[in-house]
Amino acid sequence: MKKSDLAAVVYERLKKVHPDAHCELNHSNPFELLLATILSAQCTDARVNIVTPALFKRFPTPEKLAKARLEEVEDIIKSINFFRNKSKSLIGCAQMLVEKHQSDIPRTVEELSELPGVGRKTANVVLGNAFNINTGIVVDTHVKRTAHLLGLTKQTDPVKVEIDLMKLFPNEQWTDLSHLLIFLGRRTCVARRPQCDLCNLKDVCASKDKLLKASKKAPRDTKSKVVRKAASPK
Repeated sequence: MKKSDLAAVVYERLKKVHPDAHCELNHSNPFELLLATILSAQCTDARVNIVTPALFKRFPTPEKLAKARLEEVEDIIKSINFFRNKSKSLIGCAQMLVEKHQSDIPRTVEELSELPGVGRKTANVVLGNAFNINTGIVVDTHVKRTAHLLGLTKQTDPVKVEIDLMKLFPNEQWTDLSHLLIFLGRRTCVARRPQCDLCNLKDVCASKDKLLKASKKAPRDTKSKVVRKAASPK
């Protein structure tokens, strides 16, 4: 099957299974999404969603966050990875929004990427989900892994993976595609134990034989490790 045909099948089938696929960072406006996405770097969405209600309540606008004390922001987000650096980024981001953008969220990758704590991935998340502007494809660990397993790309670098996917899928699908592959990676094609028997892409997946073989071996390997550990001298 040609990659272009595979891409069409992947999108169509995942859309049927996950019609509700969406950004799982809780937010009610573009500013909140921007903050949540900055916090989500090397951190789970679930953990971010635990922290952000207090953050959004205390600093509901760029103006308020721009005047925040660093210690106060750190205290609110201290359970997040790299909370000290991220606290500086949040405040710096808010200050630049106020000073350079009149507190509005920019609508280009270039302008967003100038904000502290924001790179291309974060910019794509905000533009696609807050403004329905498809400037690129968000490539997180789930997207990179599932796209590679399906045979949509042979690349491992996120930027190169994004370029490959952008060539295969029409622009209007880019934001949805990220959500669909993330849902696939979190719910079915789980990294530690892919559930190939439940996947509606198993007949077109380039890695199906390897995954099925690994899945069948997993229980025996786990058991053997436990046995060896128990038998080893203390």
